[in-house]
Amino acid sequence: MNEQAIMQIVDDVIAELLPKKQAALRHNEIPIGISARHIHLKQEHVEHLFDKGATLTVQKWLTQPGQFAANETLQMVGPKGSVTNVRVLGPARMLTQVEISHTDAVALGIQPPLRESGEIQGSASCTLVGPKGSLVLQEGVIIAQAHIHMSPTDAQHFGIQNGQYVSVRVRSPRPITFEQVKIRVADHYQLEMHIDTDEANAGLIQQGVTGTLITDKIEEKSLDKRPSTAIEINKKIITENDLSLYQGRTVVIPKNARLTALATETVTKLGIELQFHEKG
Repeated sequence: MNEQAIMQIVDDVIAELLPKKQAALRHNEIPIGISARHIHLKQEHVEHLFDKGATLTVQKWLTQPGQFAANETLQMVGPKGSVTNVRVLGPARMLTQVEISHTDAVALGIQPPLRESGEIQGSASCTLVGPKGSLVLQEGVIIAQAHIHMSPTDAQHFGIQNGQYVSVRVRSPRPITFEQVKIRVADHYQLEMHIDTDEANAGLIQQGVTGTLITDKIEEKSLDKRPSTAIEINKKIITENDLSLYQGRTVVIPKNARLTALATETVTKLGIELQFHEKG
């Protein structure tokens, strides 16, 4: 049986089980999946790193239909250090992208932006090393923004739309509320929120727990719906990462603070209102 036939069977089984799984959830509960560092490769780079004609092979099927953790791993190298055995996820994609945590970024000595998957323009670089070659990525390394996969039926159930932002509260030993969680809707998606290992560690969250969708905090990506509470950042140098979570918000910074070029672009792109204070 070929890989395509196996993937179709997996999709059919998940589709059969999904309604039963969702029925077991409370009205506004969202299952949470924790994403460790991983790599998506386009086929050209699969062959460059693993040998001509190579394809990714299945180690374990993931929650989202058709997606799998591959047997193949790579080494990531940055200016300060390296990380070995970084899992490649399959199948091959249209672009190569590396998703890591902030902790990983510090170890590597790079500064990836917080981005939605697929938005890699101007992101961080690294070198990928495989058994048959190495590849210098000029861009493609990001810290993935927390997001929720759901089907159109789920979206209708929750009364939300693709691209909206919500909050999710997790009652763990260290309770935490995630804000600016993006909704991603597609016919083949299974209901699940994705966070990275740093976010999970912050809330002492384990794989498979659920969070509560706070529907009264849903915010459209609109400049006209700004929360009234201002965010204060007391730093002398303000970067893109400092501002990327505060779309449509008022951000207060020291009067003598400097904004990097990317931070200035982020202010305009996200409709952030800057205010200044004397201290700092």
